[in-house]
Amino acid sequence: MQLQRAVRNLGNRGIAAMAISAIDIALWDLRAKLLHMPLVQLLGAARESTPAYGSGGFTSYDDRQLESQLGGWAEKGFLFVKMKVGTNPDDDPRRVRHARKAIGDRVELFVDANGAYTAKQAIRLAQIFHSSNVTWFEEPVSSDDLAGLHFVRNHVPAPMEVAAGEYGYTIPYFENMLAAGSVDVQQADATRAQGITGFLGAAAVCDAHQIALSAHCAPSIHIHACCAVPRARHLEFFHDHARIERMFFDGFCEPRQGRMFPDWSRPGLGLELKKTDADRFLV
Repeated sequence: MQLQRAVRNLGNRGIAAMAISAIDIALWDLRAKLLHMPLVQLLGAARESTPAYGSGGFTSYDDRQLESQLGGWAEKGFLFVKMKVGTNPDDDPRRVRHARKAIGDRVELFVDANGAYTAKQAIRLAQIFHSSNVTWFEEPVSSDDLAGLHFVRNHVPAPMEVAAGEYGYTIPYFENMLAAGSVDVQQADATRAQGITGFLGAAAVCDAHQIALSAHCAPSIHIHACCAVPRARHLEFFHDHARIERMFFDGFCEPRQGRMFPDWSRPGLGLELKKTDADRFLV
């Protein structure tokens, strides 16, 4: 709270919120390490693991790259994979069909438009995506457009769910999104939303509204919190973040059959910086 008051004149979103988030995460990590316990134990474990969804499928990928990445996750036991859409809406139906073919019928397919569509465009494409059994439509319109999200949510075919929330920096953001009935699944990101403390707050708002919570990116940070909060559905195993975490940290937990398990043998977040590897990128 003191840090939020300190940035009052700067604003409590954007880079200020990310800086506060980093400090908060570091303090939770330190507290657990001083107590010689993993963070999930300090938070109070509710489950031993959390499902993860493979996330990538960038619009810059060609068909071969899309097939290799998403199909590779399916082969490793992931039950959910996500791809990007929205850069070229006219080609998105073909790309989605190709992704479905690559992952087979057993794996759920998610799409993320990053707010690229209009509401009417999103509804039209949702009908087309439904034929490829897409079950998750992330940010079909801008997450700032709560009315638009609500409209899309009410018009997509069942069982497709609308998700958003990764740009939430404060608890009122999540409260407003859920009060507006804008999403079926609320997303939150501890690296933006005031750290672990803010993520726990977002989880409490989801619990009050009886809405599922999904963690955005940074899998090594979110795995502990997701195993502790009541309505966590899954976390995002984002390709770029997982690659960086593997490169620079000892203690990275690889998913096993599409689930992530906190390492109870390591204190805090369980991560230690590979300083020698990181030093190569100093500027």
